Amino acid sequence: MDPSEIKEKIGRFRILTIGRANAGKTTILRRVCNTRENPVIYDCAGKKVDPAVLDPSRERGEHNIENELVFPSNPGFVFHDSRGFEAGGESEFDQVKEFIVRRSKETKLKNQLHAIWYCIPMDEASRSFTAGEFKFFSQCDTGSIPVIVLFTKFDAFYDVAYGELKSKGKSIKDARALAPTHAEKSFANGPQLEFLKGVRWPPKCHVCLPNMDKDDADCGPLIERTAGTLDSDVLQRLFVSTQQINLELCMKYAVEQ
Repeated sequence: MDPSEIKEKIGRFRILTIGRANAGKTTILRRVCNTRENPVIYDCAGKKVDPAVLDPSRERGEHNIENELVFPSNPGFVFHDSRGFEAGGESEFDQVKEFIVRRSKETKLKNQLHAIWYCIPMDEASRSFTAGEFKFFSQCDTGSIPVIVLFTKFDAFYDVAYGELKSKGKSIKDARALAPTHAEKSFANGPQLEFLKGVRWPPKCHVCLPNMDKDDADCGPLIERTAGTLDSDVLQRLFVSTQQINLELCMKYAVEQ
């Protein structure tokens, strides 16, 4: 099937986002859908929902994972949101696990969950893994649904790298220029990736996302990594044709097909 036939048959690519408060999820979804607007929210009956459920100040655990978030700029994506487990506790974790299991058993591909983006912020106050994240990767078998870990706010590591380079005698100019590369090398051997290697249900891959709030932010690596985790050719083609920010990826898959 070509992409148009796939879209007609399956409809939309469905992603579950998981992450704590202020993990930068909405910012990333806006970037992926190339918009500054908030999504339109629909309940399971297709009725619009009050957008206040996205308010970060709202008490945790009150929103509904069944709700569908759709950005008018790219209605080919449908997102479901879980705000992490630190306040919802056991019940929130059980809801997420049940949602993943139930969606994986859907007979129709269009109703299945196609990917999970787990957002973990790397700003200084949040850099360590929480008990909820440890629980998810230790107890939640997502089956064939790929999990991609998004290390958000990764530019916070640049500041740490800058300080380290300065302490080693680098000039301000050189330290700033070298900080991103130094941060990536340090991260590659750091505790975050060691943790993910040791869990029972590790993610398929990870991606580091700095400066997602900037106008020139690049989430192309997220698109490319997600496409690479999809085992189904049909889902891969649906995803690649739905995303609108990485035209090189569209051309690559068109040539390969």
